[in-house]
Amino acid sequence: MKFSRLSTYLDRLEDTPSRLEITKILSELFEETSKDETPKVCYLILGTLAPNYEGVLLNLAERMMLNVLSICYDENQQKIKLLFKEKGDLGNVAQSLAKAKGDNLSVNEVYGLLLSIAKDGGAGSVERKVSAMAKLLGKLDPLSARFVSRIPVGKLRLGFSEKTIIVALSNGNKDAEIQIEEAYNIRPDIGYIAKLVKENKLESASPEVGVPIVPMLAQRLNSTNEMIDKMGEVAVEPKFDGLRIFIHYRRKGNFLKIFTRNMNAIDEGVFPELKDFGKYIKADEIILDTEAVGLDPKRQMFVDFQKTVSRRRRHEIEKNSTEIPLQFQVFDVLLCDGKNFLRMPYTTRRKEIEKVVVNGSLLKVDEYTITKDPEVIKKFHQKYLKMGLEGVVVKRASGLYVSGRTGWNWVKMKEEEGMKGRLSDTLDCIVMGYFTGKGKRAQFGLGKILVGIRDGEKIRTLTKVGTGLTEEMLVEIRKRIDKLESKEKPKEYEAQKDLVPDVWAHPSLVVEVSADSVSVSTKHSLGLSLRFPRFLKIRGDKSASQATTLKELQNIAGLK
Repeated sequence: MKFSRLSTYLDRLEDTPSRLEITKILSELFEETSKDETPKVCYLILGTLAPNYEGVLLNLAERMMLNVLSICYDENQQKIKLLFKEKGDLGNVAQSLAKAKGDNLSVNEVYGLLLSIAKDGGAGSVERKVSAMAKLLGKLDPLSARFVSRIPVGKLRLGFSEKTIIVALSNGNKDAEIQIEEAYNIRPDIGYIAKLVKENKLESASPEVGVPIVPMLAQRLNSTNEMIDKMGEVAVEPKFDGLRIFIHYRRKGNFLKIFTRNMNAIDEGVFPELKDFGKYIKADEIILDTEAVGLDPKRQMFVDFQKTVSRRRRHEIEKNSTEIPLQFQVFDVLLCDGKNFLRMPYTTRRKEIEKVVVNGSLLKVDEYTITKDPEVIKKFHQKYLKMGLEGVVVKRASGLYVSGRTGWNWVKMKEEEGMKGRLSDTLDCIVMGYFTGKGKRAQFGLGKILVGIRDGEKIRTLTKVGTGLTEEMLVEIRKRIDKLESKEKPKEYEAQKDLVPDVWAHPSLVVEVSADSVSVSTKHSLGLSLRFPRFLKIRGDKSASQATTLKELQNIAGLK
């Protein structure tokens, strides 16, 4: 397929607000692509070059791309800057300057050139990247130049995600969609999965050391009787206030890879405790699901989440590792010596953990109790709360490892059952933008943030939050949003006209919010709003796809 042909599809997608129509267009596109092209097309239409966990980035900021356009189209930088100010979009600037005809490069050729630019590093790489990008744009027709020039600055976003691509690949077959999504959860690389679909080899998707797995998540319930009714025999485990960490290890070559719950890779140097990981494992390769919990050596107790998360900061790692040593609470195994444990019962997985993990001060195998008695769950919940933990996680004893919050396999305990609409848990909300501050907050340029939650593929407004934002946090959030700023409302957002923030942000930053209750609202696009919302913390361990959903909010607030 010629890239110019792909660009016509991108143009149609950009002009289409309907989710159904977007899916139809994508299905048409995949019918037209070859097996070899399909993975590259998947990455390109998402504005990437590889799955996020591989960290393949072009690293050409807006300022550099303005220089690229100046070189490519032989225009002085002042004119380029004026055009950018006028049009507000690099792609539109490139399209207005590009020649009528390009060299008709193929999708594979454009992808290959972009990938080589992304992989160029070392001394003089910035200059080489700028030069190579300018050369590439010079070979493209105006429409193709529009889309390619947006990719380096992350502004291609057409308002759909991997989920929409999965639906498109299924061609309207619900069973096929479920199978594709299950395979994607095991190997969250949409290009790889799309190629398997083309080759009719979807069943070959399996866990692999070095490739993250979409994590299993817990639902929320208050009633222990309901837990037993829904799950039957259960395992009761302690719930720690730590950092969810997936440890991938292969003895050959001493390979160690660490992923967060949102499947971002963490430099192993951040956790020096794991440098001799092989000593604590009786296996040649393994993937473990753990919770990294910070310890206070003086007080001999666990520290809170924020202090644990501080261990991820790149500076002062050695100092932090001494002041806040980590203990990794091991509660699941997903792969061991080539054996896939995802489709094995909880009890089988726990036996494997006990067999292969050296239980000690570094790796601590979670204790668990099997029961059918609701009173036992209550007893352990109170026990763990008194220990300074977050109560219990209750797991179906026969349950498989199912990514996401599908079915009643894992449940965390709500603290109390209140009146209808009252919030029994906190919410993980997506920062959609911010309003500039007034009074004392004017100096920070940020007064309140607009947050929303997911409703299907859409992100709808829920509340404005200002309470709980310290001066330090105002600076931090402003700094983060500056990197995510969008000149226009992102396509997946829905907001009423009187709730348009001063600055929009692309959906990436997740914050934890508490509130007294939920009430019906005609002001917010979700149809609901929060009473007395309060900012708690940034959830750097979560991505926008893992934010609270409308269904979860209704469950937490007892609205269903």
